[in-house]
Amino acid sequence: MSEPKFTRPSFDQALAAWQQCLRTQDLPDQVVWVFAENLCLENSPVTPGSLRLGFQTRFTPPAEDALEIAYEVFADSDARMVFYRLGSCASGSVSMLLCDDWFESRNEREGFLRHDEWGISFFPGVPGEIEEITDLTRWLRRQQGGASVQDLDFAMALATIDEIKLHGRVLLPFERFAASMLNRLRLRHGAA
Repeated sequence: MSEPKFTRPSFDQALAAWQQCLRTQDLPDQVVWVFAENLCLENSPVTPGSLRLGFQTRFTPPAEDALEIAYEVFADSDARMVFYRLGSCASGSVSMLLCDDWFESRNEREGFLRHDEWGISFFPGVPGEIEEITDLTRWLRRQQGGASVQDLDFAMALATIDEIKLHGRVLLPFERFAASMLNRLRLRHGAA
């Protein structure tokens, strides 16, 4: 048998290390965790043709245990996990947990602080604010698909967290399709 590439720390150890990293960078160590559904890409009113990134937790709030579930799922993978800070808001550092082999080549020159013994990187980003979107109209008019920030493509979705909580695992694509068809049939025929 071969030695594993790394040994993941416990969730609490990884979270404490992330908060210490933020403090070391003079960034807020209170963390607001967001997931794919919480991101808000809008056309920039300042620079035509570019996008600005915001977030919201009012319309699709993450469950209290969502981060821990995402960590456990990602920890079972051999891909690099990344604690990624988007910016600051009144509540602290807005962060995401990402995971993919794509991050393996990212290094300190790009702002990624590597902990190779854990298979984890920290990306504290640069000081700066990220806007929290609280207006439902803006949220509904956000960009949906087509435009993305490549690093953020590797975020866990809240829908995946729901699947894990309901089914004990992530559903396969055909299972997702079957579940959506059953729900549509129930709605159409008035069954609960």
